[in-house]
Amino acid sequence: MRLFPILTALLVVAGLFMLVFQRDTLDEAAGVTEAAEITAEAKNSNDDQTGLSVVVLKSIAREIETPIVIRGRTEATRRVELRAETSGQVISDKLAKGTTVAKGDVMCRLDPGTRDASLAEAKARLAEAKARAPEAEARVIEAQARLDEATINLTAAEKLSEGGFASDTRVANARAGVEAARAGVISAQSGAATSDAAIQSASAAVAAAEREIERLEIRAPFAGELETDTADIGTLLQPGADCATLVQYNPVRVVGFVSELLVDQLSTGLTATVRLASGRMLQGTVSFVADTADPVTRTFRVDVEVIPAEGEAPVRAGQTAEIVATGQGTEAHLLPQSALTLNDDGNLGVRVALDGDIAGFMPITVVRDSLKGVWVAGLGDAADVIIIGHHYVTDGSALAITYQETGL
Repeated sequence: MRLFPILTALLVVAGLFMLVFQRDTLDEAAGVTEAAEITAEAKNSNDDQTGLSVVVLKSIAREIETPIVIRGRTEATRRVELRAETSGQVISDKLAKGTTVAKGDVMCRLDPGTRDASLAEAKARLAEAKARAPEAEARVIEAQARLDEATINLTAAEKLSEGGFASDTRVANARAGVEAARAGVISAQSGAATSDAAIQSASAAVAAAEREIERLEIRAPFAGELETDTADIGTLLQPGADCATLVQYNPVRVVGFVSELLVDQLSTGLTATVRLASGRMLQGTVSFVADTADPVTRTFRVDVEVIPAEGEAPVRAGQTAEIVATGQGTEAHLLPQSALTLNDDGNLGVRVALDGDIAGFMPITVVRDSLKGVWVAGLGDAADVIIIGHHYVTDGSALAITYQETGL
């Protein structure tokens, strides 16, 4: 009864021995080896003819806009302190800070005092000087006539003297008369010049008096908002004293600083989006890019001019802002992020199909990410990029290419 189990165990052990240690003998007996070799040769032959199967994307370079993020703050476009140019007491009512004013509105009006009388006196002197001008001109004409008469008398005396009909004394008297007439002309011309000078002096006095009266009213040089109260009525202002501080927030200026690596991508006129700390979004344009870096931070100032839409709340100065400026366009390829790889030297790039069916490597530079993929530069105008199977090929590998039907 025990013989049958023992025989069964022996048979199992022998079978396992043949399967593990005598596998080749069994394969030869079954003809498996020859079939396997034939299959391997066929596979190798097939590989040599078709190459490694990959999927290739025909990528065309496209121009994309490069966003540049800048941290900054808001500033008033204009801020000016209105100061008195003359002395006098304020006779206008006080305007409260926060008041919106238009260009030309009176901020402070000073007491004119005797300035009106000074203007009237200056005008009277001007009228008097102009009235004397014809008299001075008449004297010049009279003096010139006397010079002409004396010249004629001298000529007649000299001719008579040559014929022996006039004495030398008469000729000398005639010459003295010419010189006296000439001196009279010079004196009359000097009087006329003095009259002209008096007119100009009187005109200058009138202009000065009128300018002094104009200084009595301190007006807003532009439309804006009062940052401080105006000087109250009765306040004595001296030249240089403050009347009020006026600011303009429309348009508002957003100021930021950009590194020297990015400044060349910015220029005036570029579109910019401004996001305030409150979350409010505004649209503007780059109005200024500095040519000289800050000596301490080595950064360049960038100004963005923002005009809030009609009806929107005003933007105040000093608010933190984030500027996203659209940089100058650059040529780039849109590829799936999975297509990126590293070569043996650790350089970032992509595998490409060269000469139709040969694998190669091209280094790239990542421009920016997007929801559809990654934008890269360095592939030229067009490239056949391997997007599936690139991890299994090396430089010079033969390829069996399947092109992706649609791009990203």
